[in-house]
Amino acid sequence: MTLFLQQLINGLSLGAIYALIALGYTMVYGTLQLINFAHSEVFMMGAFAAFLFAGAMGWGDGAGVGAAAAVALVAMGSCAILGMTIERIAYRPMRKSTRLNMLITAIGVSIFLQNLALRLWGTNLTFPDLIAKTNWEIAGVNVASNSVMVLGVTLVLMIGLTWLIEKTKIGLAMRAVSHSRETAALMGIPVDRTISFTFALGSALAGAGAFLFLLGAPKVDPQMGAMPGLKAFVAAVLGGIGSVPGAVVGALVLGLCETFVSGYVSSTWRDAVAFCVLIVILLYKPSGLFGKHIVEKV
Repeated sequence: MTLFLQQLINGLSLGAIYALIALGYTMVYGTLQLINFAHSEVFMMGAFAAFLFAGAMGWGDGAGVGAAAAVALVAMGSCAILGMTIERIAYRPMRKSTRLNMLITAIGVSIFLQNLALRLWGTNLTFPDLIAKTNWEIAGVNVASNSVMVLGVTLVLMIGLTWLIEKTKIGLAMRAVSHSRETAALMGIPVDRTISFTFALGSALAGAGAFLFLLGAPKVDPQMGAMPGLKAFVAAVLGGIGSVPGAVVGALVLGLCETFVSGYVSSTWRDAVAFCVLIVILLYKPSGLFGKHIVEKV
């Protein structure tokens, strides 16, 4: 029972980070029907932004909660700006092109950002431990302060995102554009501005995910976004690509699957879980847990 509870906490913490990344995939797909494979590199650039800002401020181990909050906000802001820039330069000119062309563009942007980070900053950098880690033992279960922080921050961000989408004008515009860009434009909704905001919002969440990821794995590297980004994409597909609640649920399920496989089977199988889940979903429920079946005329 102790092992079960331990893996449950670890899985929820890991799934929360996947959720923050997966939301970027699902929101962009909802508005453009585009799988933004450059999103994993936005996550990576957020980690570099956090590392560079902490270094520029001279913050090292034990800098405190205030320093950590500032670094997280900088990572989110940097990613938001990068997301809007990518949308404006790379995707907007291709919007009337085929989906395949946009997909190839996304892969090109991903490769460009990886090589840019490699050229500018190099590899194997170490992010400082800004907040001293504390471990609590509750009923024989080891609860780390980092896990509590990840879950708490993710919960706050999810509540804020839900409020923004459901209760604000920009959220209404996002839902309208997701339903039909043409109809939204006829109703006076600024489609370009709404799509740009969607990219900024999804990228900012990826930046928050990057900061939280560094709390547990402090290595900053140009390739660091590849595996978390791919797993977050699987989570988005599992939940139903285009569904915000689906992305969150899919990410939590995937995180729990990984940790339980690590705890009860072998840690060498944890990365294979994501791909097994993807194959099963594509075979038996391609629309995902919360997705809708769409009939297209051909």
